Amino acid sequence: MKAQIKNYNEVARIARIKVLDLIYKAQTSHMGSNFSAIDILTVLYNTANMDKDMKPDRDRIVISKGWVAASVYYFLSEKGIIPKEDLETFCQNGSKYVGLVEPEVRGIEAAGGSMGFGLPFGVGFALAKKIKKERGMVFVLMGDGEVAIGTTWESALIAAQQKLDNLTVIIDANGLQAMGKVNDVLRIEPLKDKWKAFGWDVEIIDGHNYKAIEKAIATKGNKCPKVIIAKTIKGKGISFMEGDNIYHYKAPSNEEYQAALKELSK
Repeated sequence: MKAQIKNYNEVARIARIKVLDLIYKAQTSHMGSNFSAIDILTVLYNTANMDKDMKPDRDRIVISKGWVAASVYYFLSEKGIIPKEDLETFCQNGSKYVGLVEPEVRGIEAAGGSMGFGLPFGVGFALAKKIKKERGMVFVLMGDGEVAIGTTWESALIAAQQKLDNLTVIIDANGLQAMGKVNDVLRIEPLKDKWKAFGWDVEIIDGHNYKAIEKAIATKGNKCPKVIIAKTIKGKGISFMEGDNIYHYKAPSNEEYQAALKELSK
């Protein structure tokens, strides 16, 4: 991991403004999901060992909750991995920058958006690094809704069996998914106990506390993979969006866009 930066809050604020702009102009969705994860992504992309050269011994970031594509494209552009001007094509006809992350875009390690796919990719990448004695961590960002998917637990067993201490999963645990509250759709709690039972180190943090995020991702599992359960708020940063699941799919109106921009510009 690279040295910490001192202005995570400002980096995240600017990221939220840009992501708001991208989603509003494209009149697409997942504003709430993007905003719950931006603080995590701010720390992750600013500390991970990866740059525009994309060398084999880099850290790999797998975005399983691929609907945070707007945020990921923004951070990739800030690192010089994709051209900044490409962001203006987000979700436009013919653009490769669609609303779910796809490996056609440089810096996207694996396709995301189909729930439960990211961790299998992550386990494969981490195991390959072990076999090739390659440096670098593998980080997988998941949503708490997708934890209910069966491939999550198959992959978790393999990772523990192979002692993949170069693998860290970060769960954006905002408590909501497309059709309602996560535990109403299919109860996943007690989440900490489940991961521990599968042989993982587990840490629960405030997913909007930059120091806590930085410390958690800098610490590997103890001869085993690690999962960070990051408690977050869907729509974080915009008062009228926070905790409101309508912004999972709803595109912001002009009035909502202006109000959100005003809040973020303070």
